[in-house]
Amino acid sequence: MVAPNLKSETFSLMDRRRAIESEMDAIIARLSQPGGPGISGTLVDPEGFPRSDIDVHAVRADRNRLAELRNDHKDITSKIEHCLHSLHSARLTSNVSSSPKSSEAETPASSHGILPTDTSTTVDVGMITSGPFAIIDEIADVSPAAEDGLQLGDQILKFGNVESGDQLLPRLSSELQSNQGNAIPVIVLRHGTPINFSVTPRQWHGLGLLGCHFRIL
Repeated sequence: MVAPNLKSETFSLMDRRRAIESEMDAIIARLSQPGGPGISGTLVDPEGFPRSDIDVHAVRADRNRLAELRNDHKDITSKIEHCLHSLHSARLTSNVSSSPKSSEAETPASSHGILPTDTSTTVDVGMITSGPFAIIDEIADVSPAAEDGLQLGDQILKFGNVESGDQLLPRLSSELQSNQGNAIPVIVLRHGTPINFSVTPRQWHGLGLLGCHFRIL
């Protein structure tokens, strides 16, 4: 059987990562507000003086903190991936099916109404072989992404044939373009729970085929 301590450690790491992501999102929101400098915009005016319309010291502090959080996020994501691999290996070795009680304990999202659609299903954490490789950090209202169930902050474990690896953005773009009008199976990590559903890239009144932005982790 899979060691309970390993499961507990995995979910604890996921909780810590969500806290980091919440702080990152708050910093990004502050930096990206109207008139703000953004994550990497210049802090000086055309004459080379510090901009008078922003608190330069606060912006620098936010950017430094964001850099620290990104490093922490990368480290925790690596640890989560290691735990998930260990869980998966342990299940393959034991070849013991989870009991109904255990399955219920591992899929708390289903009892809290956070599943995106009626066709969504939770996925046993032990069956995921790699950690998330991207996060949804922007999503438009009434976009295909929103209508099909994606949510801000969803971490992408698998998107069609795309999993962790190199050249992720070009691969995601190719997956969308080649499947326009067709359902793409997706596994996301939401509130610590892997969820399985599908999205259909399609034309709509906004930009792109989904109306969301993937940030590579």
